[in-house]
Amino acid sequence: MALGKDYASQQCSLARALEIVGERWTLLVVRDALYGVRRYNDFLVHLGIPRAVLATRLQSLTAAGVLEKRQYQESPPRHEYVVTGLGRGLWPAVRALGAWARDIPGTQPMREFRHAVCGTPLGVVGECAVCGDLVEVEDVEMLPGAGLDRHPADPVSRALLEPRRLLQPVVTEPV
Repeated sequence: MALGKDYASQQCSLARALEIVGERWTLLVVRDALYGVRRYNDFLVHLGIPRAVLATRLQSLTAAGVLEKRQYQESPPRHEYVVTGLGRGLWPAVRALGAWARDIPGTQPMREFRHAVCGTPLGVVGECAVCGDLVEVEDVEMLPGAGLDRHPADPVSRALLEPRRLLQPVVTEPV
């Protein structure tokens, strides 16, 4: 029996979500967008993703309302991809998958996440132990973890070595 190409017959919210973010590379594009990557070329060099695949993923995430495509330059026309409210709602899932991966034997954390307001490391579900609240994505500070390469080749990875709030645009050094 051939594997279906979609989850249309599934009566399940998870299946509906997988229709949007379940293809290979898609969650990594979302992750990068949450980290502040906005420009096509920055996604391309940071992810090492084929151009055609990236273009398709950005189009589908835009069509689904996860990202918004905005023009930032007129001549020549250039666009960036900004996380929408719907896209911000994916932060708990992205964070949970990353936290789950920390329990894989032989791994070290790639990123540390803290409540930007008070500097407290986020708990298992993204809560602040000091404030007692779930921390909104825009109030999360990201820092490099012990497992992260401190001398990456690409400019986006180098920019992401600096402590930064999520959703803030990544600024790379000129080439």
